[in-house]
Amino acid sequence: AARAAAGASDGGGDREAMEYDLLIVGAGPAGLSAALRAKQLAGDDLSVCVIEKGAEVGAHVLSGNVFEPRALDELLPDWRDDGAHPFRTEAKEDVFAILTETAAVRVPLTPPHMRNDGNYIVSLSQVTRWLAGKAEEAGVDIFPGFCGAELLFEDDGAGGRAVGGVATGDMGVARDGARKDTFERGMALRARATLLAEGCRGSLSQAAMEAFGLRGECQPQTYALGVKEVWEVPAGQHSEGTVWHSVGWPLDDDTYGGSFLYHMADNRVALGMVVALDYADPTLSPFEEFQRWKTHPAVRAVLEGGECVQYGARALNEGGYQSVPRLHFPGGALVGCAAGFLNVPKIKGTHTAMKSGMLAAEAAVAQLLEEGCADEADEGSKEGCAAPVDLSSYEGALRSSWVWEELYLARNIRPGFKHGLYGGLVNAAVDTYLFGGRAPWTLEHEGRDRDAFTEHAGAGDGPLPTREDAMRRYPKPDGVLTFDRLTSLARSGTNHEHDQPAHLRVSDEGRAAMKRLNYDSLAGGPETRYCPAGVYEWVVDDDELSSGGGKEEGGEGLAVKLVINAQNCLHCKACDIKDPGKHITWTPPEGGGGPGYQVM
Repeated sequence: AARAAAGASDGGGDREAMEYDLLIVGAGPAGLSAALRAKQLAGDDLSVCVIEKGAEVGAHVLSGNVFEPRALDELLPDWRDDGAHPFRTEAKEDVFAILTETAAVRVPLTPPHMRNDGNYIVSLSQVTRWLAGKAEEAGVDIFPGFCGAELLFEDDGAGGRAVGGVATGDMGVARDGARKDTFERGMALRARATLLAEGCRGSLSQAAMEAFGLRGECQPQTYALGVKEVWEVPAGQHSEGTVWHSVGWPLDDDTYGGSFLYHMADNRVALGMVVALDYADPTLSPFEEFQRWKTHPAVRAVLEGGECVQYGARALNEGGYQSVPRLHFPGGALVGCAAGFLNVPKIKGTHTAMKSGMLAAEAAVAQLLEEGCADEADEGSKEGCAAPVDLSSYEGALRSSWVWEELYLARNIRPGFKHGLYGGLVNAAVDTYLFGGRAPWTLEHEGRDRDAFTEHAGAGDGPLPTREDAMRRYPKPDGVLTFDRLTSLARSGTNHEHDQPAHLRVSDEGRAAMKRLNYDSLAGGPETRYCPAGVYEWVVDDDELSSGGGKEEGGEGLAVKLVINAQNCLHCKACDIKDPGKHITWTPPEGGGGPGYQVM
């Protein structure tokens, strides 16, 4: 069991501390699979804790999701005998279509990566709640509403640093930084093994990569933004078990992305669009492109007369095999989408995330039990067992597993789309059907997503788009089939304590730089368009106007300032990825804040 030690030294000096054998940050599929696997192997001999920044397990979990049960079959072989499991809708029919503005051309041969025999259409937020119940039954401590705010470092015994746990965020801090009457200092959760399972672009995962140089031998990660809704539709327009994917309209040939429509149980459909964040046009809005896509005749025919019941958005990793960092560091490891195991052509990453969590847990348990620390813990002492574990065996196990083989076989498909939609499709066909994924070359990703705007602007290919171009690009929503951001946001259940420091950090110097680059040079600020929640807006700066420091309208030099509506944030992380000057830093807000997904 965990032991509390008030006033333990943690770098802050005044946190209450608790000790665990294994600490996991993030109650998603990877984190919960790791926790459950550890308990399966060690039982009561090891203490296992999971912290989750969402108000409840599943609140921050969003995915398509057509679920491949391969890892689940290994983790819980008898899961089908559980009458409470959430896998109610078997995938029955695959449709892959290329869209023009008015037509949907079905591809007669579904690509092998996109065939879903034996898979299930699910809500991943519901799946994680079910998995959490299994983990708790096994003896795992799960604490929702607690974000991992910082890594706790300690001496690794060889003159270097190791991760010795995580500090949770303080509660009850006012917007100006003052401590409110409700203030509570964050806990120091100490552990000999810490697994970071935060999902794509996790803040602690990014800190660990930087602290230990984990990205030194891989290509840059590349990302996409997924925007999703769940609808209830008339029974006559519903076909339970149909999995529908499309590419093409409304995205142009140079913008990688695609869309999906999955027919769930109870006359519900999950639909969404994924847009790669390496797009170069600053006037493009993934949210608005998704709204346009819903007006396509083939999509409208499913949705008309229905009702949207939930909305959300999340960034996802697309780098795959080439972009996986070193997975282990002194005292811990990266698992799941924190590392980036999404199989892009399959449009699936849950099964690979779960398997990575299981393998990391097996490595951690082997280390902890082999050294006899569990026995000493039973006696109330860990003296002689203070050294952080070495999880290098996890890295080897994963690279020898079916996860690595799967990513390897799919490695050339995503980077092939640098040649445009049809060039990418031809490359995918050649790589898949001619070489079976084993071509004697590995394509590379081109640069970082955040650089695409400035590289495009510096190319000199015609006049740059203006703010007015961006404002004219998309039609107004009709409020029935298409919606604005704030109406959609209300369906996400998003809530943050308003009187807290902004968790989206931009320095004063950063704001000035964003005014010059983002607003003046990139069509009035691309962050107002890539953000799917209306967090960022540029408004007239009355103070600058009154001092004569700018003009009210027309051309460059406008008197405007950046307003950050942090309370709207969906935790998608797009701004942390896409801002061209790297001036926006996403940090965890007060625990429990953010979206409240129920069926995503």
